[in-house]
Amino acid sequence: MTDDLRVAFEAADDAAVLALKYFDAGVTPRAKPDDTPVTDADHAVERLLRARLSDACPADGVLGEEFGAAGDASRVWILDPIDGTGYFARRDPNWRVQIALEIDEATVLAVVVSPALGTCWWATAGGGAFESAWPRVEGRTTRLAVRRNRSMDSAVVDGIDDDSRLRFPESARRAEGSALPLIELVRGEIDAFLAERFHKWDHAPWILIVEESGGKFTDRRGGHAADQGGGLYSTGDLHTKLLRHLCYPVL
Repeated sequence: MTDDLRVAFEAADDAAVLALKYFDAGVTPRAKPDDTPVTDADHAVERLLRARLSDACPADGVLGEEFGAAGDASRVWILDPIDGTGYFARRDPNWRVQIALEIDEATVLAVVVSPALGTCWWATAGGGAFESAWPRVEGRTTRLAVRRNRSMDSAVVDGIDDDSRLRFPESARRAEGSALPLIELVRGEIDAFLAERFHKWDHAPWILIVEESGGKFTDRRGGHAADQGGGLYSTGDLHTKLLRHLCYPVL
């Protein structure tokens, strides 16, 4: 995965620099047909990502939030140019540039950059998951790992909204609420996050990062797909117990 990871890093870095220029200048959001926000920055950053990936990997396909699918290939780059557009438009630093590479429908690489926070996360299939400062400095990385916890009584959980948090077992403690709950999961700070919402480009990179950190993901059908509107992320030790409590299929 060395060449593909290099391509992803370079594309994400260029996109992050461009996104920061828009962020620092300020943007005005407008509503898309699905009533979610979009800005000029979302469009500009996705165009840049597509151009960089097309130059580096012209035979590959692309699926992006703003401009849809292009190409018919077994290798597909999945793009979320600005994940957290609402944060971005409010000048809140908790937004990200997200890239994943899917080969034969399996996600094999993920790179997520949070330029305004100066942090980067990435993973490769079988190669682990990592965190570093951004811009990255070679050799200065931290390997990510979910915490080991078999007890629901000591579990700390979070959800995409209050209703999601209430669906966890009563004995589990609810987290304070965070803009980056999946980062808290892979850093070993919480045990589970329920996110039954959003799209493939939102979930694809995080599924791989969580799993390469030792965690697990299950979609609402009991499978492992990023395009089923989200699902349960948790530590491996508690995953099956939580699936049964949430009445998810356990395959």
